[in-house]
Amino acid sequence: MDSEDDLHYSTDVESVDDDCDFYSGEMDMGMGYYSDDDDPDAEDFVDDDTDDYFEASRREQNYTILNESDIRQRQEDDITRISSVLSISRVASIVLLRHFNWNVTKVHDEWFADEARVRKQVGLLEAPVVHVLNARERTCGICFESYPNNRIKSAACGHPFCVFCWEGYVSTSINDGPGCLTLRCPDPSCGAVVDQDMINSLASSEDRKKYARYLLRSYVEDNKKTKWCPAPGCEHAVLFDAGNGNYDVSCFCTYSFCWKCTEEAHRPVDCATVEKWILKNSAESENMNWILANSKPCPKCKRPIEKNQGCMHMTCTPPCKFEFCWLCHGAWSDHGERTGGFYACNRYEVAKQDGVYDEAEKRREMAKNSLERYTHYYERWASNQTSRQKAIADLHQMQNVHIEKLSDIHCTPESQLKFITEAWLQIIECRRVLKWTYAYGYYLPELEHAKRQFFEYLQGKAESGLERLHQCAEKELLQFLNAEGPSKEFNDFRTKLAGLTSVTRNYFENLVRALENGLSDVNSHGASSGTTSSKSTAGSSKGGRSGRGKGVSRTASSTRSGDNATHWSCEHCTFVNTRSATTCEMCHQRH
Repeated sequence: MDSEDDLHYSTDVESVDDDCDFYSGEMDMGMGYYSDDDDPDAEDFVDDDTDDYFEASRREQNYTILNESDIRQRQEDDITRISSVLSISRVASIVLLRHFNWNVTKVHDEWFADEARVRKQVGLLEAPVVHVLNARERTCGICFESYPNNRIKSAACGHPFCVFCWEGYVSTSINDGPGCLTLRCPDPSCGAVVDQDMINSLASSEDRKKYARYLLRSYVEDNKKTKWCPAPGCEHAVLFDAGNGNYDVSCFCTYSFCWKCTEEAHRPVDCATVEKWILKNSAESENMNWILANSKPCPKCKRPIEKNQGCMHMTCTPPCKFEFCWLCHGAWSDHGERTGGFYACNRYEVAKQDGVYDEAEKRREMAKNSLERYTHYYERWASNQTSRQKAIADLHQMQNVHIEKLSDIHCTPESQLKFITEAWLQIIECRRVLKWTYAYGYYLPELEHAKRQFFEYLQGKAESGLERLHQCAEKELLQFLNAEGPSKEFNDFRTKLAGLTSVTRNYFENLVRALENGLSDVNSHGASSGTTSSKSTAGSSKGGRSGRGKGVSRTASSTRSGDNATHWSCEHCTFVNTRSATTCEMCHQRH
């Protein structure tokens, strides 16, 4: 689609390149790790710096991963705490915590503010509303049969129902789902709760296990501070503590996701942009844009027709079979040598000069530009996703096979080879960030030229740094894996790879920080006043690394301002609509 120069083209910011210290300090220090003038003590310094970084990352982690035993222990601790403070039974504590979404503080506040109101809300009665008569038999309130007292059971309210009706009521409720956790007395006028002790005495062994499972899951699903990991088959939960504004979570199953929207982790892009991007990737609007940009309707039956080669004489498929001119849409019977022959149409040229076809052609051109721009960003988004998946597979191969092999060849403990694993972890994280920068770039307004140029500059720097790191971790490591014995150059390789890891981390931290701040550095760096275009330093595609090195995002063909006078592009689906339309013809969103 693009030439090689196009793929590596970016607009650079002169004032940033010359005057801005955006990458100074830590960045320059990192680059020195693998310069020609290496410090003899650099190896120890790199290891300490890397260890400090990962230790700091662990300290800054604002979430806790919980397995089933952790969840059960925390749930039991909360139940015990409420039971002890409020001096109520364990089952009553469960009812209260369930009602207030397992919020211990909320239970305390509400209970001590108005205990009677809370009891009525949750169905914890202090005294029965129906008093037991001194009779040998009682009538069931459901089947209206008489049973001995030992076959009649009641909740705290005292409404009598036989054991058979109770068992059916409880079993049906449990099999209907988690709603059984808020089960109330079968009497329609009664709100007394049916607690866990009563359910356990009436339910079968299988139903008791289901109920216990629902209760355990409710601790996660009803608690605003906990969520299940959305990865298929993962049973870990995450306890989140909103602190530093970072919502990315990495589960023990290796899946990373956003706490707010539960989509895959997508820093530096916000959740609203991710939602629009995912919707756009799955919507039919791009199909309609493609049809509009690359086809014309048959003048008779209106079915879309694509012309990919040949002359202007078109014949629609059966049963229509209408023959017409591709350019002017007129019947072919009115065409011939006098109208320009098979490869031209004089009628079309005359009508075009008179402005007859301006509306349709402008709409088709806008659709084509919109489609090309979307394709440009989507291809790079998808290729980085593919590269990330390959990097994950390479990391597993490295951990399971290559690390042990390197340890044997170079007589080095595996603990001293963790710099390789850390490099691959950094590559995987950078691929994820780089992928989402293309979604960010797609929704960055075309008219904000300074921000777009600054964005492409940062993206290009980050991507070129990533390519150097990936090249070193993948290609340069091979010579040491294939060596027959210890190599004197292995220590130099260690220093270089650790240095590249640090440099690339700094590049991407700056990129993420800038995008999350809305590229506010543009004004402070003077990028809005004067810019020049230059070639990007982004790395080119390397052989054997599918989808990598696509280069930074260039500005694809944009919608011309003249076209905006007669058409508008929907913000939700990008379908091109006529200016007179107030709602999108595709997604029906209001303009």
